[in-house]
Amino acid sequence: MGTMTIDGRKIEFTDEKNVLSVIRKAGINIPTLCYHSELSTFGACRLCTVEDGRGKMFASCSEEPRDGMVIHTNTGKLRKYRKLIVELLLAAHCRDCTTCVKSGECVLQELAHRLGVKQVRFENTREQRELDFSSPSIVRDPNKCILCGNCVRACSEIQGIGCIGFAFRGTEAMVMPAFDKKISETDCVNCGQCRVYCPTGAISIRTNTGSVWEALNDENVRVVAQIAPAVRVAVGDYFGLPKGRSVMGKIVNVLHRMGFDEVYDTSFSADLTIMEESAEFLNRVQKGENLPLMTSCCPAWVKFVTDQYPEYVKNVSTCRSPQGMLSAVIKEYFRDPQNAQGKKTVMVSIMPCTAKKMEAERPNSYTKEEKDTDIVITTTELIRMIRTSGIDFAAAEPEACDMPFGFGSGGGVIFGVTGGVTEAVLRRLNPDHSKTTIENIASCGVRGEEGIKEFSVPYNGMEVKICVVNGLGNARTVMEQVKSGEKEYHLIEVMACRRGCIMGGGQPTRAGERTKAARAKGLYNADNTMIIKKSDENPLVLELYNGLLKGKEHELLHNDSY
Repeated sequence: MGTMTIDGRKIEFTDEKNVLSVIRKAGINIPTLCYHSELSTFGACRLCTVEDGRGKMFASCSEEPRDGMVIHTNTGKLRKYRKLIVELLLAAHCRDCTTCVKSGECVLQELAHRLGVKQVRFENTREQRELDFSSPSIVRDPNKCILCGNCVRACSEIQGIGCIGFAFRGTEAMVMPAFDKKISETDCVNCGQCRVYCPTGAISIRTNTGSVWEALNDENVRVVAQIAPAVRVAVGDYFGLPKGRSVMGKIVNVLHRMGFDEVYDTSFSADLTIMEESAEFLNRVQKGENLPLMTSCCPAWVKFVTDQYPEYVKNVSTCRSPQGMLSAVIKEYFRDPQNAQGKKTVMVSIMPCTAKKMEAERPNSYTKEEKDTDIVITTTELIRMIRTSGIDFAAAEPEACDMPFGFGSGGGVIFGVTGGVTEAVLRRLNPDHSKTTIENIASCGVRGEEGIKEFSVPYNGMEVKICVVNGLGNARTVMEQVKSGEKEYHLIEVMACRRGCIMGGGQPTRAGERTKAARAKGLYNADNTMIIKKSDENPLVLELYNGLLKGKEHELLHNDSY
């Protein structure tokens, strides 16, 4: 433990890794653009610069705290310095703020207001660059890049891919894929984590809300929505509700008022996924083939395996993701003329994940030559649609989802958090339905936000070895260990985004540690209040197997190839 003096106050510190952390601990919101606690320290923006007792200025993010330090954070020299930095950034920045997708949420815009930048005295001499619309998930606008390096570090350090980096030097420096390729020509997995860490509109979600509004305005179209579990715990706080609270009922209400004909819960098809994946897992264990079984719910992870470890594609579960399963089942349901009632069905999927846009375009996301999921929008796009509609979300009364695909088990709900898929599988495989068993499964090591979790559980006289991974950088570590024979598992669950879908690339950004924890807790709380905890107890799922799915299980619920 040490003590430093910050703006005249004595502040104790222990294991804080830099002066910036101690300053924030003191309740001072010092501005930053390039600093994130989960990324390496870069020190590019210099906005966190402070003065010590002798007038020396330094970036607080890259300075280790020392006992006895005297720090000033708000001197006249610092205010002038920070204001000039923002002005220079704006001078080399596209300033179409009123039409920018990030307007109102842009960190640079916010800092310009906060620091009192009223004019930009310098001319923008940078060459205007073409926007990159090649990806189905994200849009790159080089004209709005401020060279903070956040996207570069997120892609390389968290995801272990490195499909974007710095090119050139000095005033010519740029962030781009190697050789100025289109993002779709790289190893990009469409996870959207670059967009999560981008403070401006340089990387944004490729929006599909226009197509949704068009469908809603067509009287000859039945518009059906499915809502993923993680969406329900990330919408409410934007509208002033407590962080992490499940607002599924309010979302259903608002979607109905916006014109959606049917609204279903993706937790229902998460139960279908568990039913199929559990059976597939037991079959592989019995035959001793293609182990470890690797989950297939995350499309970014599936693309990562396909690109980086093609020899392990056979290990990936043949099960479609919950999005894919529910869309295929709903389209099949409305192929019946009695259910269709002469209307075309448009399937809209509301997901926390930008990679789901890519998944919907894959050839194996078609059934009977018809696209299963017509449109994918993210949580962020849903929020924009709610704002456009003018509906008071906070005041909306909760409504139940529509039948017959509107109810999932607790196991289906926790799909949105890392370890949720594995926990639901373990519930399904255990014949005991008691509360004690459910609690024991939850405490076996499957929960927690660690990047790599390893544990084993007894099953029918054998020890089932399991690995739960979040973040593709961690996934690469595990894959290399499996490839070398250093590690052996029976089941590997991977989610591309840190902490799982609750922090997906399509979720609202600027989520701190408290928000991240609240979202996970929100899903577990929703599970706690569910009467049905296990997928095989969902009566609607069992009815579906005995009805519409009979003889069509493989066609509607599985992939023949990736």
